Amino acid sequence: MGTLREDADRIVAKAIQKVLPDEAVAQAIRQKQFDRGNIYVVAVGKAAWQMAKAASVMLGSRITRGVVITKYEHVKGEIADMDCYEAGHPVPDENSFAGTQAALDLTSGLCAQDTVLFLLSGGGSALFEKPLVSGEELADITRQLLACGADIVEINTIRKRLSAVKGGKFAKLCEPAQIYSIVLSDILGDPLDMIASGPAYPDTSSCEAACSIVRKYGLKLSDQALACLRTETPKELFNVQTRITGSVKNLCSAAAEECRALGYEPVILTDQLECEAKEAGSFLASVAKSHVTKGKRLAFVAGGETVVHLTGDGKGGRNQELALAAAAGIAGLKGTAVFSVGSDGTDGPTDAAGGYCDWQTKQRLMEQGIDIFKTLKQNDAYHALQKCDGLIVTGATGTNVNDVAVLLIDGEAQGEEVIQRVCRTTKQN
Repeated sequence: MGTLREDADRIVAKAIQKVLPDEAVAQAIRQKQFDRGNIYVVAVGKAAWQMAKAASVMLGSRITRGVVITKYEHVKGEIADMDCYEAGHPVPDENSFAGTQAALDLTSGLCAQDTVLFLLSGGGSALFEKPLVSGEELADITRQLLACGADIVEINTIRKRLSAVKGGKFAKLCEPAQIYSIVLSDILGDPLDMIASGPAYPDTSSCEAACSIVRKYGLKLSDQALACLRTETPKELFNVQTRITGSVKNLCSAAAEECRALGYEPVILTDQLECEAKEAGSFLASVAKSHVTKGKRLAFVAGGETVVHLTGDGKGGRNQELALAAAAGIAGLKGTAVFSVGSDGTDGPTDAAGGYCDWQTKQRLMEQGIDIFKTLKQNDAYHALQKCDGLIVTGATGTNVNDVAVLLIDGEAQGEEVIQRVCRTTKQN
């Protein structure tokens, strides 16, 4: 039996391993007959390299040429007959534009017998971009949306109208070639028009919805950008076949399976978690208070994607904030821990995948003069967790299917006095 931290690290590693896209992509390719024309690969997103590599292994010389566009430090080597680009995320940069143009050049002038194998994963909204406004304004609008706490659906509703390739527009540009799209979902409910802003799927959002988001958050847009929001996107596409290969449901199931292997009784609370990161951390701490039981080893799993409202200028990400917020609530509950990670291996603009805390974290931070609530207000979870060995660092994983948070309760570590104290606290509250 390992420590809580050792168990957490193993759960993270095993869960991510089981949602890597390699076999999923291979299965999707086996179900498609490529018996006509040339095959061109366009892979976009945080998992683009891994997906493209899997396609290369399956199809080999059948691939005529390909373009891979992924996040910085996510390319793990050369892939035969494919050009790999690393670009900005979550804000697109010049490399995003250059990689996208290369993909457009590759897929222009194709015939009806040709196939574009479009491998799509989360992060594609920033990585796959040909803006209809200046790059500077696009970056500014993206930052405004992130700072105000807009969710991914709201963000993509705006971004797809400011782009020449999003909202089904890439599929139109590929006509008359056929597109076989393999999608690794990073949005709850797997809405195909929202994953990476739906470059090859009919758009279900409306101009009215886009304009209401601008009003809701008081976004500042130029007249040119506002005009783009009022221009409708494609509502029908006839050259696309799509397969979803993975989602946060798989991630939660994999985490629960590993919890069981380690001797915990797992419960999947939800795979649709949508709230502020701090609220999610506080909620899991509340679950701990209700279920801490002497002799029982329990695990509660929650998957989804939380949001962060920026109130400070610190460093961190949503998973780190979730863990740090939980630290306050589980303080003193012996044998409890909460950890949360992004399946892609990155959390916000940091080198960490997420954060870990346990029943001793708050005390360790207090001894170093660090106040959890002040730290959260400054959005500086990274530096606080760094001080108590609470960062979870995996490196780029090659997949991207949302986040997973886990509460571990090792009841075998509980003493009777702890149980009594929890009961007294509950009565007082």
